[in-house]
Amino acid sequence: MLEIAKEDIISRLQFDNPWWETGRQGKIIYEDTPRRKYFEAFSQNILDKSVRRALVLMGPRRVGKTVMVYHSIRLLLDSDIRAENILYVSLETPIYTGLPLERILSYFQELFTHERTSELFIFFDEIQYLREWEAHLKSLVDSFPSYRFVATGSAAAALRLKSTESGAGRFSDYVLPPLTFAEYLMFIGRENELISFEEHGFEGYEYSPLDTEELNREFVNYLNFGGYPEAVFSETIRSDPSQYIKSDIIDKVLLRDLPSLYGISDIQELNRLFTTLAYNSGNEVSLEGLSKSSGVAKNTIKRYLEYLEAAFLIRRVERIDQNAKRFKRAVCFKVYLTNPSMRAALFGQLKTDSGEMGAMTETAIFSQWQHSKMIELYYARWNSGEIDIVHLDQLRQSPSWVVEVKWSDRPYNSHSELDNCIEFVKKNPGVLQPIEITSRTIRDDNFLYKGIRFEFELASLYAYILGANILRNIDTKVQRRYTRLLPTE
Repeated sequence: MLEIAKEDIISRLQFDNPWWETGRQGKIIYEDTPRRKYFEAFSQNILDKSVRRALVLMGPRRVGKTVMVYHSIRLLLDSDIRAENILYVSLETPIYTGLPLERILSYFQELFTHERTSELFIFFDEIQYLREWEAHLKSLVDSFPSYRFVATGSAAAALRLKSTESGAGRFSDYVLPPLTFAEYLMFIGRENELISFEEHGFEGYEYSPLDTEELNREFVNYLNFGGYPEAVFSETIRSDPSQYIKSDIIDKVLLRDLPSLYGISDIQELNRLFTTLAYNSGNEVSLEGLSKSSGVAKNTIKRYLEYLEAAFLIRRVERIDQNAKRFKRAVCFKVYLTNPSMRAALFGQLKTDSGEMGAMTETAIFSQWQHSKMIELYYARWNSGEIDIVHLDQLRQSPSWVVEVKWSDRPYNSHSELDNCIEFVKKNPGVLQPIEITSRTIRDDNFLYKGIRFEFELASLYAYILGANILRNIDTKVQRRYTRLLPTE
């Protein structure tokens, strides 16, 4: 059997790295597309020579990881890094199948007579398609400390589980989530048209809607397709998101990525479970109920849930009781799609008055929280009530704030719907007031009921605020780090 010739591999490398021929003046693919808010922090990590680690960029399919890599290459070229010192390799390309990273790197070194002490930037895209990639990457980091290695992967199940075993101390993990609602509005150029904000010193920003009806309309669009950058910019994809999102994103993970990584033999079984979970996004489920509805054994479901969560398709949220105590045996939990657009692709697009809007609004708000690593969120449920979001203080393990997520103005007029909040606050007097209640069109920051203060806020604006504040926090950290890295006189 013939092996792929070295000359053919080098020819493919030259094709994938056109800047070797065109130099820094040449056009780079995707360079004209908007940059994610995460780009500055990511690119600073690449340029920071003080950290001798590989940077591993993880995240769901189609959220912009490869685009961010090309943006980084554009930045390196603009920073006077020599074009021949940058290597990009997509390991999804068939010609590289089974080829060790060391051999690819050696061809690159030989091509430009690079030395071990050269300042090189190596990008391995979709690295999970190389078996035991983490051992290969760790070896390269150890062998070439002056090289900067960056890897991306969408099958986070492999990346997370394996990098903790043999890559400890060698890899810095970086997660790129789906678009926030704030990023979506920025990408379509409507942020300043729909949102007004004023800075209030240490208190942060005060946000107001400029057009509630239009803001809500764009929020529904965001639920349908707005988590994916490509869908935002392509009218073809927006007109048929099910074809793009289901076939190109969901099916590839369920039918190819997870089965190949874990040897899952019954793909239809996994697919049935995911479909059940997607339909119930924002609702409480149980292992028993999932087993009955999907026809999958409970022990198998536990394994599949871990895979689906690690692959950034779902997120599980644990339940606590009215005293904010966890259950010793967690038989029930809530499940959320990490990107609400997946449900629309599977079961049809949402409209403003769709019955599923409540659950999907809750899904979208939890999706914004994916962008913060420090928040520990739960939901509370007991015989007479439920609270959608409860934040537990990590030190005291007591609730510090709560949010009730609604796509309705009904609780503002039917006050009895707030009784569950009253009961929970009386059991947990340390909860911060006012209690946040999202609504469809009502805003009121000083609503009093049974001695408890409530704040009603538009669900669409609340989702925007979450994303905007988290992204601004990222900007602040970037600025601090940039200042620290500036050379001193």
